[in-house]
Amino acid sequence: MPTLTHLDAAGAANMVDVTDKPATDRAARAEGLVVMNPETLRLIREGDAKKGDVLGTARLAGIMAAKRTHELIPLCHPLLLTKVRVECEPDESLPGIRITAEVRVQGPTGVEMEALTAVSVACLTVYDMVKAADRGMRVEGVRLLHKSGGRSGVWEASSGREAGE
Repeated sequence: MPTLTHLDAAGAANMVDVTDKPATDRAARAEGLVVMNPETLRLIREGDAKKGDVLGTARLAGIMAAKRTHELIPLCHPLLLTKVRVECEPDESLPGIRITAEVRVQGPTGVEMEALTAVSVACLTVYDMVKAADRGMRVEGVRLLHKSGGRSGVWEASSGREAGE
């Protein structure tokens, strides 16, 4: 049974001590979807959203969010990120926007939360920018796709939902 690293012996929440952990190259990739009406996707693709460049704004919001993850999630360490890339791709099969984020660091702790935060905020930014056209949009499928580095090594999501990992 895995242990919860953010709980002390008494069960209280605490920040994990990474003082003695070696700095290694670490990376994480996450994805999320914003599912919408086909007409809303058309507005985004054609640049007709009233608030402006939806995908560019969402990309920047995701990058900014990754850098501020420690301010949003109480037990996350502040990290000197070396790379944050957010991609926002229209996907007719949803219909909607598929958002992916890749985050890298050279440090003592991983960047899964930064990648997930980047995706989540980018998805919410898409929603915010076109909600006047489609309040029924859904943010879904936010998940970790890949992580590497550190003691646990590489982890890859399978095509289905990962449970217990």
